[in-house]
Amino acid sequence: MSSLSERLTRGSASSPSQVDHARRLVADWQLLADLSFADLTLWVPLQSGAWWCVAQVRPLTAPTSQPEDLVGAEATGVWAEPLARAHREKRPVTEGEPDWSGASPRRREVIPVRHDGVVVAVLAKDTNLAATRSPSTLELTYLDIAADLSLMVAAGTFPPRMLEDAEMSPRVGDGLVRLDSSGHAVYASPNALSAYRRMGLTGDVVGADLAEVTRAASADRVAGEAVAASIEAAVAGRFPEPMDVENDAATMLVRALPLQPPGGEAGALVLVRDVTDVRRRDRALMTKDATIREIHHRVKNNLQTVAALLRLQARRMTEPAARAALEESVRRVASIAVVHETLAGSREDVVEVDDVLDQVLPMLGDVTSVGPAARIQRVGRFGELPAAAATPLVMAVTELLQNAAEHAFEDGAPGTVVLHATRDGDDLEVRVCDDGRGLPPGFDPAASTGLGLQIVRTLVTSELHGTLAMGAPEGGGPGTEAVLTLPGAGRPRR
Repeated sequence: MSSLSERLTRGSASSPSQVDHARRLVADWQLLADLSFADLTLWVPLQSGAWWCVAQVRPLTAPTSQPEDLVGAEATGVWAEPLARAHREKRPVTEGEPDWSGASPRRREVIPVRHDGVVVAVLAKDTNLAATRSPSTLELTYLDIAADLSLMVAAGTFPPRMLEDAEMSPRVGDGLVRLDSSGHAVYASPNALSAYRRMGLTGDVVGADLAEVTRAASADRVAGEAVAASIEAAVAGRFPEPMDVENDAATMLVRALPLQPPGGEAGALVLVRDVTDVRRRDRALMTKDATIREIHHRVKNNLQTVAALLRLQARRMTEPAARAALEESVRRVASIAVVHETLAGSREDVVEVDDVLDQVLPMLGDVTSVGPAARIQRVGRFGELPAAAATPLVMAVTELLQNAAEHAFEDGAPGTVVLHATRDGDDLEVRVCDDGRGLPPGFDPAASTGLGLQIVRTLVTSELHGTLAMGAPEGGGPGTEAVLTLPGAGRPRR
């Protein structure tokens, strides 16, 4: 199935701004579906004259009238007439008689979606009439607000131009307050009253200046002024950002929306949600993240200390083989330290491997016998990998590069070692190629007793669950090519 943007472009939305407006509506239309107790579908005209459904949402407050998935369906003939009429006349259209053809009777209202004077699409509201009963005050308030928002959709003033965070935004059922043009509450749902009670309010919300009530509930004066200003801005016709109001007892998320339907009474809708437990968990996670970053920082410092001690010991050694072994240990420890340094500065348990390698590769010449004649190049990107995969991968890659730079070329002979990275989703292929003298006859990497290759084999098979292959370059020619195949390296480890 194509994306929403592609489906809109296939229809009548011809400019990026029109597509963005329709996308913002879909991102925020659960609010309208819940307030109107109706299923919503978005339709665009096709060149063939048919109408195409590009998006659908069901209400959380009422039974659905459209249990089937309509996205991708086409409407023609009599079924398309209300859609075409609303699009043509640029005004809401309500079908006269209920539709009895489905599992339950429904009534449809079609609303033009206007943007900058152009009707981008039409919005169909289908209400399940089987659930009809005498509405309560809360339901009447919902329907009244839904009617105002529908008129704003038709006028092009809803949704707002900024795209709200629909994931955390308060829902209709979390708590709803309707304000008049002066900012006083004319209705507050039971859940909204409960949220304000948990904030410490003892008086009645209805009839009160909600901005002042919310300001007084905040323990922080600056935050209280900000959330009060956002409520006043909504009453004045602007779309403020959702904000938290907090005190010692609770934390409440407040989202204010202007209600200014053409020809109707101005006011505002305020949605509130008790997020006390959510914010407490957020703070706990932030504390945990800070602790983990501090641990990575200390591990990095300790590893750097170990590397410095090994480097001092190497300088005291008179035996060349012992000195070389200690210098290789310095490089290995330093490589791990760089990974922990990256994790210490990250808020996620992932590593940007390319950044780490850019810091590690210069170390090859600093702490070993690799001279300027062997040039190391990197091609392609590794991208982000989980820390559990990044550390063994960086070690394996540096070992292969070190082996190639030290053993592929005659003493003092110039040469090039190229590190290729190919990423396909979570799968990774790494190739280390040199243009040196190649492998000796009969060489078997699986049977090699060299420490570097033993380390690489262990890391690749045990830690990365991949494979290692070595041989002549794929396209022929001089040199050696080592290939690491690492399926699923980018997936987090369980």
